[in-house]
Amino acid sequence: MSRSSATGSDAEVEASRLVGGAFTAPVIDADTEAEQPWMVSSYIPGPSLHQTVAEQGVLPPVTLAALAAGLAEALVSIHRDGLVHRDLKPSNVLLTDDGPRVIDFGIARALDATALTRTGATIGSAGFMSPEQVAGGEITAASDIFSLGAVLAFAATGTGPFGVGSAPAMLYRVVYEPPDLQSVPDPELRALLADCLAKEPALRPTPQQILRRVAPAAPWAPHMPPAGRPPPKRPVGPRGPPPSRKCSPSTPGRRFSRRGRPAGGRPRQAPPAGPFVAT
Repeated sequence: MSRSSATGSDAEVEASRLVGGAFTAPVIDADTEAEQPWMVSSYIPGPSLHQTVAEQGVLPPVTLAALAAGLAEALVSIHRDGLVHRDLKPSNVLLTDDGPRVIDFGIARALDATALTRTGATIGSAGFMSPEQVAGGEITAASDIFSLGAVLAFAATGTGPFGVGSAPAMLYRVVYEPPDLQSVPDPELRALLADCLAKEPALRPTPQQILRRVAPAAPWAPHMPPAGRPPPKRPVGPRGPPPSRKCSPSTPGRRFSRRGRPAGGRPRQAPPAGPFVAT
């Protein structure tokens, strides 16, 4: 468990408790009225996407497809509960052996709730905010799709689609300039990111449409839970004989390198489900 200060975080706690799903971090308990307010969320063993890219480089194509599918599934869960995350960025995505986890609902809000700030104020992170966030306009679920496109561009190229620089300069690019996706190696992924990063919210795909588009690029996609449904629970009881250690892409417990190669073994054609931890 991780315990964090949560002064003035009633909205964060309530939002986090509403969200459920395989790719989000559930809140266990909280007390926002204590002398020192606190919140307890499930411990997620894994580095952030930002840390992973900084230390190990950009993600390979199959891992990018896994990331896109996992984050799209997380948004299905978030939006199903009537919320918009509003701050989806690389540091708010943790990578684990079985998929990404979206964390930090500190500025999430209900779709039909009153804005948390005065009219015209912006909430989010420069470079990963949607144009409507920057302009202080109406925030809908499509805003998270724009942020998702920016996050995936960062994972594929090592930098956001609107470059680096001062916050005002990046916010200007978000609103008025096209995203820079030339360094995205895969043309189909590049097309998907361009759709996600459309300036007009109505032109962006839904999380379900994103899932359908990335499924062919991920060999493990048929093993993912349907949209909005958590993965089946593992049976509890005495374990049977150990699983075969033959070279199967779905063999549990194997650790794979960023090139889809088992540590200390021969190359394989396809990595297992959720190849998020590079070795």
